[in-house]
Amino acid sequence: MFPLIVSPFIGSFAAVLIRRLPLEQPVALARSRCEACGHVLGPWEMIPLLSAVALRMRCRWCRIRIPLMHVAVELACIAVAAGAILWAPDTSSIWLGCALGWCVLTLAWIDWDHMLLPDVLTLPLILAGLGVTLVFDPASATDHAAAAAVGYLAFRGIDLVYRRLRGHDGLGQGDAKLLAAAGAWLGLMALPTVVFTAAIGGLLLAAGLRLAGRTIHRTVPIPFGPPLCAAIWAVWLGFDPVALLAEWLA
Repeated sequence: MFPLIVSPFIGSFAAVLIRRLPLEQPVALARSRCEACGHVLGPWEMIPLLSAVALRMRCRWCRIRIPLMHVAVELACIAVAAGAILWAPDTSSIWLGCALGWCVLTLAWIDWDHMLLPDVLTLPLILAGLGVTLVFDPASATDHAAAAAVGYLAFRGIDLVYRRLRGHDGLGQGDAKLLAAAGAWLGLMALPTVVFTAAIGGLLLAAGLRLAGRTIHRTVPIPFGPPLCAAIWAVWLGFDPVALLAEWLA
């Protein structure tokens, strides 16, 4: 149960990353402050979930509402930990599932808000996947390294062709690096499943935005990071949406 206990604290840090990384603000060395009045938060004001409830979601000094995003990210990190506990293939994989889930959650949130997948998260995620493979399944290290290269080159190739045909970007370099991370964590054989699942998720996302009243056409950018992140974590946990769809169609 320890992952559930620490997950709100991970969520608190993830919320800081989501708010500060796209703005290129300091993360590790900067004190936590109220974004409205600049009040430096004390330790008791930074207890995940509990402080927000005790303060009634308002800054103690200026009474401006605390962004709901902070609480939402903390709850989402708890959900990630619960998912890893329930569906990780074995006990030793729970922490790996949590770490991967928390990282892709942060990336998905940033991409949704800013259309950005920061290198400071995607590149270490690639190295972490290769490192985990080398430690726990060294026989597959070459396959996972090749998958990382294939994932990156595939999406970069698609982007270059799309740009040549359409005159604008279709996939960002961050998406290519994220697919490289998928290859590093999951291996070569899992890449088609990840891409197919993410594509279906992207179509569902576009349909949902259309139903919500947003104008959708070929020049409107839609972040691909969130469905790609969801696909990576789902496949890591052992879900095979392609097999489930084939079984349903049969």
